[in-house]
Amino acid sequence: MKALDVPVVVLPNEANELRREVRVFLEAEQREGRIKSKCDCWLSGFSADFSKRLGKKGWIGMTWPRQYGGHERTSLERYIVMEELLAFGAPVAGHWIADRQSGPLLLKFGTEEQKQFFLPRIASGESFFCIGLSEPNAGSDLAAIQTRARKTDGGWLLNGSKIWTSGAHFSHYMITLCRTADQDPNDRHAGMSQLIVDLSAKGVTIRPIILMTGEHHFNEVFFEDVFIPDERLIGKEGDGWAQGMAELAYERSGPERFLSTFPLLNELINSLLESGDHHGLMAVSRLAARLWSLRNLSLGIAVQLEKDVPSNLTASLVKDMGTQFEQEIAEFARDYTSVIPSVHSTNRLSRLMAESILQSPGFTLRGGTTEILRGIIAKGVLKA
Repeated sequence: MKALDVPVVVLPNEANELRREVRVFLEAEQREGRIKSKCDCWLSGFSADFSKRLGKKGWIGMTWPRQYGGHERTSLERYIVMEELLAFGAPVAGHWIADRQSGPLLLKFGTEEQKQFFLPRIASGESFFCIGLSEPNAGSDLAAIQTRARKTDGGWLLNGSKIWTSGAHFSHYMITLCRTADQDPNDRHAGMSQLIVDLSAKGVTIRPIILMTGEHHFNEVFFEDVFIPDERLIGKEGDGWAQGMAELAYERSGPERFLSTFPLLNELINSLLESGDHHGLMAVSRLAARLWSLRNLSLGIAVQLEKDVPSNLTASLVKDMGTQFEQEIAEFARDYTSVIPSVHSTNRLSRLMAESILQSPGFTLRGGTTEILRGIIAKGVLKA
């Protein structure tokens, strides 16, 4: 079926050298006590200093044009770096969203001024972005958003709120989907635009949502007459929905959608090998096979995105299957080890298991719920 065609990707030989370089770097960072491995690192692992060090290595904005601070490397090279960072569990949350989707969105729809101003700062690991989509009274129905920007002299006045906003408390900017025109009953997706909000601006309030782990990476964000200059509109007024949907392909198809609990899986395999648990190793091999399939699908989409091939349908598949896989790793660990999970444990397996168990309920919610994704998939397959 053409809608589900994804290329099979064979990584070039030189990929091994880049992979080795990233691993050497991460080992040195850990040895010097600057970072430690963590599950769900791309949302809960924050280190501004580490993001800057990655920027100096040229590992943020890797595929972007050099004129905007990028390095003009391939999507596969970027994939290798992202994969290694996630597999290690490095603290990449600061720059992750900006590198993954905010930067590509600006490259595709932004003005020259926006590209010149924001992209070099993102690539250097000094400017962090978050995404303002979900709202308290909209649930999973993104078309029901009510946050509104009213035109005023020289810009817009933004009023409303966003919820479940990852990283808003350490981000500098938010790309906010809002209404800039009255809702059309015949087209619920019309009249929306994307604005870049300076989170230090007057009228912005950020309130934390604390997780079961005691950690803080979700937030509520409120806007009260926040002034947004005209030059902070992304693309064309009224095109926000289409732009946002194009952006979601980047959000849903990357390796972070199935590697959030990989540090636990890796540690569990090491434990099973050490104990000689052949039954457990046979069982975990099935997880390894699924991981390989997800990785190949994700790699193929990375190539498609580089070629500007629409990938929302296949990206939804990765997100749906990948986040369920992440949750199953946590359940598998509970079944095949006698270690007691604890976030305060000095035992690596115990700590990683606790992190995975406590954080896993959110995996199938963030970035689009399972039900919403399956609706997208079903409609896409029927159209094909």
